[in-house]
Amino acid sequence: MFKQPPREVVREHMKLILPDRTIRVADPVPATVETILQREGINPLEVMVSRDGKLIPEDTLVSGDDELRIIRISHGG
Repeated sequence: MFKQPPREVVREHMKLILPDRTIRVADPVPATVETILQREGINPLEVMVSRDGKLIPEDTLVSGDDELRIIRISHGG
């Protein structure tokens, strides 16, 4: 009987698309949108986040190979 080589673990990465269209790769560990924004130094009160073209609230749990688009909120008078 032949011994099989160990399986290579393929790790997914979460992709963050920032308002200036740059892309950051985040750890795929499950976390809320708010936690991820804070880790990246982004104020959750200044942005909205979408996944698959739909806006998601800050308490949404994201992970794995999710792609999050961060949209800066413009306000003024």
